[in-house]
Amino acid sequence: MSVVEQYARAHIVTDEEDPGAVPVVLRYDPDTDPRSVRVGLPGPHEWTFSRALLELGLRTPAASGDVRVWPCGRVQAVVEFHTDHGVEVVQFESRTLVRFLVRTYIAEPVPT
Repeated sequence: MSVVEQYARAHIVTDEEDPGAVPVVLRYDPDTDPRSVRVGLPGPHEWTFSRALLELGLRTPAASGDVRVWPCGRVQAVVEFHTDHGVEVVQFESRTLVRFLVRTYIAEPVPT
């Protein structure tokens, strides 16, 4: 199977001045873990969570462990990452995440 890697831009939601869009790497490696996706944020921050959670969270609020995903209006989605040091909230255009998911399902369909 082939690795799916998609570069995107997202907004880190913060109380401070908006840093603008930041580069994000969306990654799916079916040979390593066909049920998970990874989101790489600027710096050493990379999160791995369920591909199904990402898909569900685009339609309705969903959570698993330290990750929460929910739709935000018609064209955006929020992914929230919780750590012992706080919360990182990242806002994406929904179509970016949908396009990424479609590519992952082409690389590795959902098991039946």
